[in-house]
Amino acid sequence: MARLSSLIRCFGAVLLALSAATAYAQAGKVLRIVPQADLKILDPIWTTAFVTRDHGYMVYDTLFAIDGKGEVQPQMVDSHQVSADARVWTFRLRKGLAFHDGKPVTSADVIASLQRWGKRDGLGQRLFAAMSTIEAIDNDSFRMTFSQPFGMVLEALAKPSGSPAFIMPERVAKTPADKQIEDYVGSGPYVFSKDEFRAGEKVVYLKNAAYVPRSEEPSGMAGGKRVYVDRVEWIILKDAQTQTGAIAKGEVDMLSWMPYEHYDTLRANPKLEVVAGTTPGSYFLHLNHHIPPFDNPKISQAAIMAINQQALLRAQLVSRDLYSICTSIYPCNSPLASDKTAYFTGKPQFEAARKLLKEAGYDGKPVVLMQPADFGLLNKLPPVMAQLLKEAGFNVDMQAMDWPTLLMRRAKKDPVDKGGWNLFITGWGSSDNMNPLYFAPLTGNGEKGWFGWGVSDKLEQLKSEFVATTDPAQRKRLAEQIQIETFDSGLLAPLGEQRPLSVIRKGVVSGVITAPVNVFWNLRKSD
Repeated sequence: MARLSSLIRCFGAVLLALSAATAYAQAGKVLRIVPQADLKILDPIWTTAFVTRDHGYMVYDTLFAIDGKGEVQPQMVDSHQVSADARVWTFRLRKGLAFHDGKPVTSADVIASLQRWGKRDGLGQRLFAAMSTIEAIDNDSFRMTFSQPFGMVLEALAKPSGSPAFIMPERVAKTPADKQIEDYVGSGPYVFSKDEFRAGEKVVYLKNAAYVPRSEEPSGMAGGKRVYVDRVEWIILKDAQTQTGAIAKGEVDMLSWMPYEHYDTLRANPKLEVVAGTTPGSYFLHLNHHIPPFDNPKISQAAIMAINQQALLRAQLVSRDLYSICTSIYPCNSPLASDKTAYFTGKPQFEAARKLLKEAGYDGKPVVLMQPADFGLLNKLPPVMAQLLKEAGFNVDMQAMDWPTLLMRRAKKDPVDKGGWNLFITGWGSSDNMNPLYFAPLTGNGEKGWFGWGVSDKLEQLKSEFVATTDPAQRKRLAEQIQIETFDSGLLAPLGEQRPLSVIRKGVVSGVITAPVNVFWNLRKSD
C-alpha cells in the first residue's frame, strides 16, 4: 500500500510538472533561435552531426563536463573514487536527478546508456575494451573495473562533442546501437516537445521545471545549467539572407551560427550584437577509403596535395577576420598542435599530385564529391575543392543535396553508381579535434570506424598508447606521430580554421556562454 501511494504521488507530480510546462509555454517567455542546421536525426548517439549534438544537450545530461578552462568537472556525478592502481573507479550520482517522466535517474540507466554509447563512439569502444566490468552498487552508485590501464576515464565521460555520453532511461538505452531511438525522454534542462516537432520548420523545447542544476556558476559545458525562459523554439531557416532578415526584423532572437557572408551587415546593425558562442573550429576533407579510388593511399595523398587552404577559406568565409591557415589536424595554438605534417603544406601541389596519380594507376573514373547546397556554413567549399581536384588530375562529379541527405548518404558503403560517395567536407569544433581520441573520424579500424572507414593498424596502435598514458609529454609525442600517420595513410586533411560566431538581439538576449559547443542554457530574454 505504501508503494502504491508513492507511485500515485509520483504520477501526480508528473502531471503537475506537465501542466506547469504547458502553462509556461502559453504565457511565459519564448526564445526563438535559428539553429546551426535542420534537425532530422534525433538520436545523439547515432550521429555526430552538430545540430543533433546540440539537441542532445537540450534534452539530456552527462556524467562529467569540460569547463571553460578545458578541465573535467562533475555534472551528474556527485563524487568518485579511484583505487591506488587506477583500475577500480567508483561513482556516486548527485541527488535530485530525475527524468522528464518523473522517474529517478539510477545506476541502471547510466550503465545501459554507457553501454549503448560504447558501441557507437570510438573512445567509448576503447573504454569498454579496457574494462572488465561495469556494475551497479546500488541505485545511486556504480563501479567500473579495468583489466588494463586506461588514462582517459573522465575525459571519455566528459567528451563534449562527436557522440557525448548522454544518459537516457534504461528502457531507451536498450535500443540496439544500430537502430535510432524513438523515445526522447531525458533528464536535462529542457523537455523535447515531440508533438510540436516539425522537421524543416520548427523544434520546440519546454523548460524542465523539475531540473535541479548544480550550484556552481556555469563555465563552458560545466556548472549550473539554469533556464530563464519558459520555451525555446528552434526556427529552421536555411537561407543566409532569410536568417539575416529575420533577426534584423526581430522575428527571431538569436542566430546560433552567423552566416559568414553577412558578417559586415550584422556587425554594423546597432540593434544586434555579434558574440562568441563557441570556440574556433576547423574544416576537414573526408575521403571514402572503403571503395576505389581512395582505398589506395597514394591516390588519397594526391587529393590532399590539391588542397589550397587560402582559396577554400576565402570562398567560404569572405572576411579575413573569420579564418586562419592551419595545417595541423589539432587546433593551432592548442597543446597538441604540431607543424610535422609530412608532405602536406596547405598549398596546392598539382604537379606532385598528378605524378602520384600516374604511379597509382588512377583510371580516370569520376569521384563523387558531395555538396550540401542548402547549408550556408559549408556549401561554398565543395565547388572550390572540385576545381582544385580537377587541376590535380581527378575527374570530379560534384553532386548537390541538402545537409540531412548528406548525413544519411555518408553512411552508405555502396559504390558510387549505387548511391555511394567518395569525398565530402564538414566542419569540426575545437572540442572535437583537441584530442585524437575525441576526434570521431580519426579511425583506422575499417568498417568499425567513422564514415570513410580508413584502415591503419599503426594509427590504432598509436591511439592505444595515447589512451593508456596520463603523461603530457608522452601524449604530445604520440599525438605528433598520429598526425604524421594520418597524412601518410591519406585518411583526411584539414582545410583551415574558422571562427564561429552567434548573433543576438542587443538588449533583448543576454547570458550567452562561450563553450566548446553551442549551449542554450543561462540565456535570458528581456520583455
